[in-house]
Amino acid sequence: MTVPASVPASVPASVPASVPEVSLREYGPAVSVPLGAEAGRALAASGILRSATPDPGRPGHWLLRAGNRVGAVRTPGGPVVRIMPKTPVSRLFFLLGFSLDPARAWRDSGEGTVDTGAYDDVVPALAHAVERQIDAALRQGVLQGYREVEESALVMRGRLREAEQIRRHFGRTPPVEVAYDAYTADTAENRILRAAAERLLRLPGVPGPVRRRLAHQRVRLADALPLIRGQELPRWQPSRLNSRYQPALRIAEAVLRGTSPEHRPAGADPLAVDGFLLDMNKLFEDFVTVALREALRERGLTARLQDPHHLDLAGLVRMRPDLVVRTGDGRTPLAVVDAKYKVEKAYGLPNADLYQALTYATVLGLPEAHLVYAAGHRPERFHEVRGTAAGPDGRGVRLYQHSLDLSRPPEQLLTALGQLAGRLAGDLPHS
Repeated sequence: MTVPASVPASVPASVPASVPEVSLREYGPAVSVPLGAEAGRALAASGILRSATPDPGRPGHWLLRAGNRVGAVRTPGGPVVRIMPKTPVSRLFFLLGFSLDPARAWRDSGEGTVDTGAYDDVVPALAHAVERQIDAALRQGVLQGYREVEESALVMRGRLREAEQIRRHFGRTPPVEVAYDAYTADTAENRILRAAAERLLRLPGVPGPVRRRLAHQRVRLADALPLIRGQELPRWQPSRLNSRYQPALRIAEAVLRGTSPEHRPAGADPLAVDGFLLDMNKLFEDFVTVALREALRERGLTARLQDPHHLDLAGLVRMRPDLVVRTGDGRTPLAVVDAKYKVEKAYGLPNADLYQALTYATVLGLPEAHLVYAAGHRPERFHEVRGTAAGPDGRGVRLYQHSLDLSRPPEQLLTALGQLAGRLAGDLPHS
């Protein structure tokens, strides 16, 4: 994750109509586009695309190929690049919403989806969803709270900052250096929501009606100070008082963190690539592991995400399985899971994934390991590893490969992962 970028006081109303646009598909074929050398190098160095190389057959053109990131970006002097996801946008935002807040899951409709309106592109859907969440948060008024203020004042208020008074004014008054608690709308929660609205107003492709509503929300949050570039997001604590803000805060933080960075190429190249992108690898991994964690918690088990271990006895080779299931006290490992945003090809799934799963099972002393893929020809298959008898039944270590079809409705996705959780907990039989 990157540190959130601040936003300027004035936000551009829209992307100029003269800016060219390029549409790519997630993991789709390369597209040849006219592009300046600087903008092309910026895209290539940013890591946004799977590849960006000069087109050898067309001078002044670059071949752009999208990978696992979806959304929209632009470079100064270059085109707006839109990357369309393979997964329907409404399903994509269900995955995001559940990963961020499984208790609420942002179920704005009976189908368990985030309210993305009628938009089928990532940026318009995101802007609509965030604006609706901010509007719901502010419906009962802007949240206010107490914040400590330190300032120089002409009158005494609160408590005197004696050390500062002596250092700055040699003990003379006025002014006086004071500290006091102010009841204000300039809270961490409101700063985050304002910054998210301003970030979205900068993005290419936000529809006019949504842009106007976001600008209205920004005005409602005008008493909150803008974030400063380079600083971490302000901290907030969930409480009864800010409960109506929490869904909006979670999606706003997703916008402001690494999901919407201002990408800067490595080295001295000063060009910035600005936009909003979702890493589908990370999104799929987060959804699978969070859904399994919640289902296992209901069974009294502990699930640790990115559980750190070492492959070697010297502790030099690190490994972090996506999810390790443990007993309720957290001591004994029971199962291990790794999520892979991959689709089975005609020649099958990658063997390297099986080697990785076997390593996890070996280090943790488990008789099996599980891999969850985004799609496959069969719902499940397993491989029994030679020479690894791991139990009293004489069976070798088994490596299970599960396929989770993201085109299925949300309820079916959660049901499938709930059944897998039952298998991991030993409630349901294995194949």
